[in-house]
Amino acid sequence: MKAALVGAGYWGPNLARNLVAQRGLDGVVVCDLDPVKLEKMKERFPSVETTRDFDAVLGDPEIGAVLLATPISTHGPLGLRVLEANKHLFVEKPLASSTAEARQLMQAADAAGRVLMVGHTFEFSPPVLRAKEMIDAGELGDIFFISVMRVNLGLHQRDVSVIWDLVPHDFSILFHWLKESPCYVNAFGRDCVQKGIPDVAFINLRFPSGVIANIEVAWLAPSKLRRTAVVGQKKMLVYDDTENVEKLKLYDQGVDFHDPETFGEYQLSYRTGDIVSPRLSNQEPLRMEVEHFFHCIQTGERPKTDGASGLRVVEALEAAETSLRTGHPVHLEGRRLDA
Repeated sequence: MKAALVGAGYWGPNLARNLVAQRGLDGVVVCDLDPVKLEKMKERFPSVETTRDFDAVLGDPEIGAVLLATPISTHGPLGLRVLEANKHLFVEKPLASSTAEARQLMQAADAAGRVLMVGHTFEFSPPVLRAKEMIDAGELGDIFFISVMRVNLGLHQRDVSVIWDLVPHDFSILFHWLKESPCYVNAFGRDCVQKGIPDVAFINLRFPSGVIANIEVAWLAPSKLRRTAVVGQKKMLVYDDTENVEKLKLYDQGVDFHDPETFGEYQLSYRTGDIVSPRLSNQEPLRMEVEHFFHCIQTGERPKTDGASGLRVVEALEAAETSLRTGHPVHLEGRRLDA
């Protein structure tokens, strides 16, 4: 079959590069309303076909899968039309702009018997996968809290807040690591540059297990930071995606508390041990993600980032946006994801 990429903007060329390299495809079609973007795509990838006609993509029987890399507000409407045309669907993050639209896509995929997958690319990232192995193996002990910083100067969006643009990455990573969704979301921020579009936000989360997390995101920062610290009972973990080599570091550090046997006995002892940076695979996460999508099409397996995964993230995004707009925390039905 052929595959179609709809959307040739900022992220489109990265998907196109991986589609062209994908084995087993009879061709790649790129669709966008902007002829200049299509011309650039054709120059970079001469083998692709180009079109401005989305209806032609839906009506082409040779196209069996569509990848959407369009603005967030279009994910629901365009994705629904793709599934109703009986084609497999991959949607760049987030899955939709509302939980109602996300559920519609899930129902349509089930009705059509088609694969629905969302682009939570970091769940295919070697350091994220290795960190999950450490957490699942109990190397960190019980997780106490997680601190996340994802900031840079730009790219300001015109149609969504910084929450919808950047936070899907961190929500998908945290839910993947902890195997649970939050029961409490509280957010605040402000619109510094464009009126009505928040470009900085701080989000607090609480999970059913008791883990708490803080996420800081901004389009307005002096430098690019992508840093996550996981503090556990036994050890601490730092994931820094801006590092070229040592993206993951495990710290044998912590504090041990002892009940005093005598009055005035010091109750705390601090532990400082080795710092280990594990060896990581150098595979490209996006390539692994695209390969997984087509593997699921071929085998009928359910994607690891399926519609339910996308819905969880959209629910939390909606809660964070609501909290930011109203100034009040939002309570959700936090639940275990492996139950």
